[in-house]
Amino acid sequence: MELNTIYFYTVAILHWAPLLESDKFKHIVLDSLIYLVEKKKLKVYGFVIMPNHIHIIWEAIEKNGKEMPQASFMKFTGHKFLSELKKMDSPLLNRFKADDDTRDYQFWQKKAQSTYLFN
Repeated sequence: MELNTIYFYTVAILHWAPLLESDKFKHIVLDSLIYLVEKKKLKVYGFVIMPNHIHIIWEAIEKNGKEMPQASFMKFTGHKFLSELKKMDSPLLNRFKADDDTRDYQFWQKKAQSTYLFN
């Protein structure tokens, strides 16, 4: 994704697990979007949160430190999902054990879809 370009972005929870059915996890997604908008890193034009995936129409305005805002969004939400599931001692956490050496848990599918709309 490029800065100052509007995209339709879709990403699913790993294994299409219905993690986002819970309001607690929906609020994590919302809190991350609100934070990045307030920091003027993103403009969000619309979104929908489904039980196992999200759709967002957004525009990255500025990098968040060294990374693109969508990377910050994915990282922040993943860390918060992990924290909440550990706090709840949820057996659902086992569904997100990573099968690679770069992380212990993975919540989002690796291949998000970004479709250029217009700028």
